[in-house]
Amino acid sequence: MKRYLSGSAALGAVFAFALLATPQASAQQAEAPVGTAPADAPAPPPPPAPTGLSESVAAVVNDDIVSTYDLAQRMRLLIATSGVQPTQDNLQQFQREALVSLVDEHLQFQELRRVEKEQKIEILADDTEIDEEISGMAQQNNMSREQFLAFLGQRGIGPDTLKAQLRAQISWARWIRGRYGSRLRIGDDQIAATQARLNAEAAKPQYNLGEVLIDASRVGGMPQAMQGAQQLVGQLQQGAPFPAVARQFSALPTAANGGDAGWVSAGDMPPEVVSVLEQMRPGQLSQPIPVKDGVYILYLKDKRAGGAATLVSLKQAAVALPQTASAADEAAAREKLIALKPQITSCETLEATAGKATGVVAGDLGEAEVADLAPQFREAAEKLKVGEISDPIRTSAGMHLVAVCGRRSASAAQADKQQIEQRLFGQQLSMIARRYMRDLRNSATIETK
Repeated sequence: MKRYLSGSAALGAVFAFALLATPQASAQQAEAPVGTAPADAPAPPPPPAPTGLSESVAAVVNDDIVSTYDLAQRMRLLIATSGVQPTQDNLQQFQREALVSLVDEHLQFQELRRVEKEQKIEILADDTEIDEEISGMAQQNNMSREQFLAFLGQRGIGPDTLKAQLRAQISWARWIRGRYGSRLRIGDDQIAATQARLNAEAAKPQYNLGEVLIDASRVGGMPQAMQGAQQLVGQLQQGAPFPAVARQFSALPTAANGGDAGWVSAGDMPPEVVSVLEQMRPGQLSQPIPVKDGVYILYLKDKRAGGAATLVSLKQAAVALPQTASAADEAAAREKLIALKPQITSCETLEATAGKATGVVAGDLGEAEVADLAPQFREAAEKLKVGEISDPIRTSAGMHLVAVCGRRSASAAQADKQQIEQRLFGQQLSMIARRYMRDLRNSATIETK
């Protein structure tokens, strides 16, 4: 007998700890490093125990019991590691997700122990591996191991709760890779087909993405996946860090990297996702996007044009001059920059050198398409070689020296053979793991109380 549980997916072979975000934080915190709060930061009150449950049985998984104590502990851990602020509106979602995670882990442990017994091999991670993982997590958060465990304790989280989750994640990832990794072969024809597609799409825009996929089959159907995604979007808009949310809730291989998909083209994403991407601007967070297997949430970090567009990286040294400046002031500014130009030996030293000159400001203008530059800068960008510096250029804002520090074709950033092979390998291994878990759930007897 199988009863579906509702909630949001929490997948990731690599567990990274995220400190709680403040409600006032911006959604732009998506790229902030995880865990920057001091170890002695005041702890918020622990979330309440699951509503309506006493200390008893929360679920039975093939005769294994999931207690309400385990459920309450996992809720606290999920809240602390996702960066999502607990509210009365989302506590039920945390409860559902915590129960889904615990059920899956019981299924994984049962399967791993069966395999160990039948094949007489050791798969389960030992205490030494778990302790090393916890020490690594503490280091990522600028804490000692003792401070890290104390931080959890302040939030009502016992160390055994974290250790159980880590043991399941490490052991299951080891088994999946060990059983299927050596059998997977990414053929040269697959790599060539992918490279050909990337080349064909080089003229189209490319997107630097953060992604989360709520797996509908795992959480009990599309309505549950959509509900969970909507709640997560609300929390992300209030400041929950995107990488932490992706690590705990996403069913994609990129979950282990905080949802970072890197630069992708339209052919890498489902059509429903592409139609939304085309309307987004860098820095935007999408609303939930239903697709065949679940619901996507996207964070668009950056976007670049394809085709034959030329991108240049520019720096400048400038003297501010209003448009109404006198001819004498213009001449003085020009002479100052002419004298400064030979002192600038490279792009790396431009800012430091220009900063020594009175009245001169310097800065990095970043990367831009040549076609998008102001006419005065565009002419210099087209003529100058990398490392060369222009003569003084007059604009409405002042007098400028412009240095070309880099130049590339927008279509040149194609993945090499090894990168393509790794991406295809990760996608196929993730698909196998999801099917494996789906089969375990379908054949299990799961009762929720």
